[in-house]
Amino acid sequence: MLEGVMDDVVEPAADDLQLPRVLAALAEPNRLATVQYVARAGESCCSEVIQEAGLAMTKSTFSHHLRILREAGVLTKRIQGTKGYTTLRKDDLDRRFPGLIDAIIDAENQDPSIERSRDSASSVTPS
Repeated sequence: MLEGVMDDVVEPAADDLQLPRVLAALAEPNRLATVQYVARAGESCCSEVIQEAGLAMTKSTFSHHLRILREAGVLTKRIQGTKGYTTLRKDDLDRRFPGLIDAIIDAENQDPSIERSRDSASSVTPS
């Protein structure tokens, strides 16, 4: 870890990945869009993911979502200088849950409700 960069997220080892945690992390439309974007694009700068995946959220909100995905073992993060880069843990997920991530990535092209769900999730205002 780089000096001055705080990152207290514990990413589980591949053998410790739990299906309920993975599925719960992927159940939120913005997190699902994040994973689908990173799966297509490969390792990506966090600010690039927000912009290119069309996520209407602040950096702090994205950091919260990224933390949930990392704690579930779906994504990993690498810090270089002042930038964070995120990568899908596809090999680990495939080893533990064969076919799961491919099915989720493929579902993006088959389910138009994903885009509508993500749009409605980002337009919800607190009461």
